[in-house]
Amino acid sequence: MKITGRADAFAAKPDPKVRAVLLYGPDAGLIRERLNIMTKSVAGAVDDPFRVSEFAATVLKDDPARLGDEAAAMSLTGGRRVVRVRDADDFVGDLFVKLLETAIGDSLVIVTASELTPRSKLRVAFEEADNAAALPCYADDSESLESVIRGTLKAAGLQITPDALGWLSDRLGGDRELSRRELEKLILYKGPDTKTTGATISEDDVLACIGDTAALGLDDLTYAMADGDQASMQRVFGRLTAEGTSPISILTAVARHMMRLHETRGRMAEGKNADQAMMSLRPPVFFKLKSRFQGQAQRWNETLLARGLDILMEAEMAAKSTDIPTEAAVERALLQLAQVGRSAGRR
Repeated sequence: MKITGRADAFAAKPDPKVRAVLLYGPDAGLIRERLNIMTKSVAGAVDDPFRVSEFAATVLKDDPARLGDEAAAMSLTGGRRVVRVRDADDFVGDLFVKLLETAIGDSLVIVTASELTPRSKLRVAFEEADNAAALPCYADDSESLESVIRGTLKAAGLQITPDALGWLSDRLGGDRELSRRELEKLILYKGPDTKTTGATISEDDVLACIGDTAALGLDDLTYAMADGDQASMQRVFGRLTAEGTSPISILTAVARHMMRLHETRGRMAEGKNADQAMMSLRPPVFFKLKSRFQGQAQRWNETLLARGLDILMEAEMAAKSTDIPTEAAVERALLQLAQVGRSAGRR
């Protein structure tokens, strides 16, 4: 079966009838987070040598019997075991089809993989089996990211203002693990301790602690794209993907930038000048980028923005529902957007 909206709840408390779980998608940090949460839920810890076994999926090429042996093994200290299989792909699809059909042993087998197409043999095996679950791990959208931010800060006894929350939501989210690291920095900066418990994090706190480091790469890319600077955009895109940034999160950041330009143009149509329209945005434009944003808002008209948003929508559909590699689909869309940006610059 496929788990979507309740994925985090399922990870925290897996259905005991489920014998195997597939964690797949572009957000490697979210995969690791859910992998560890499930492991702790079932085995009590991630490093218990008697109840947790982990190996790479490539091991099964030379020793396919190991999967069944590990699934059937019993813990010497009692309790249910967890078998973690890393970096799987369709080359082990048939092995998992067989495992799910025989359902030997009581261990929970957790498999991790990168992005898989809807027709992937491995993904289909987990989605169609009644005793298995497939959990897609995509970059947080604005709603889920806000929930992560609020929940993490609340656990540390901290609150956050709407503007600060908006600033963070606009810049985090490409990788759940990296997002949590940035939030940990913020918690250390502001608290928690007996004096700061219940304190409220402001936008100034966020800028002082995180500054532009969390958004520098994505802002470099989105502004280069909107300026029509194709060469710079491609360089930053290559750097971000090489560092593990999800192409879908890049697409989301670009879409957010385009929507903010669209919102600014709407206020300009109501009679405000570019500076007044830009000041109404929440979160506000980062001060180092105000002049570039204002220039883009003046150059990108409604027709160009509509074309840009169409390109982004088509790219997201291609990345999530076809066999086109996500990175290729996103890069192609960004190149198209940069061409639109060049035409905006010639107006």
